[in-house]
Amino acid sequence: MNTKCCLLITCYFLLVSSAFSQNDSFYKLSAVSITGEEFPFEQLRDKKVMIVNVASRCSLSPQYKALQELYSKYKDNGFFIIGFPGNDFANREPGDNEEICEFIKRKYKVSFPVMEKTSMKGDNIHAVYQWLTKKDLNGVMDSEVKWNFQKYLIDEEGQIHDIVEPMKKPDGEKVIEWIEKKQL
Repeated sequence: MNTKCCLLITCYFLLVSSAFSQNDSFYKLSAVSITGEEFPFEQLRDKKVMIVNVASRCSLSPQYKALQELYSKYKDNGFFIIGFPGNDFANREPGDNEEICEFIKRKYKVSFPVMEKTSMKGDNIHAVYQWLTKKDLNGVMDSEVKWNFQKYLIDEEGQIHDIVEPMKKPDGEKVIEWIEKKQL
């Protein structure tokens, strides 16, 4: 085999291994639930996932209802929602984990996993949001969390598929089509 051929084969394997490591990087993440249990993302392998930053005192908090309905309808079909409460935008989530948990259970009957209160930006940004917003970590795109209820769609292979803006409904046509589309 000549040198040029060996170089091409080496480059190919480096690209393939890089793609696999970026796909797997989502599954290496974890978070702590609002009730204090470790939540490893490995359990999300082969599922479609919506990650959404939530806030109880936001004008968009009625989206909790649509999120819960979406989760109830599709959770048995390989779809998962994870909520991350945060106070990064206009002090819309000032409560502690216990207060947040009580509010979302009482008012919206939330049953999808909600993580402990965390940051989506700034110096204390959570590792999940570092991955979501930095192309060098997720392999797809740079982004920024613009406001509460921004939704990140992660496909069955652990790649960012799309971002749904905060004002867009979580159960909009684009999201439903994505959830219902079967993986090839």
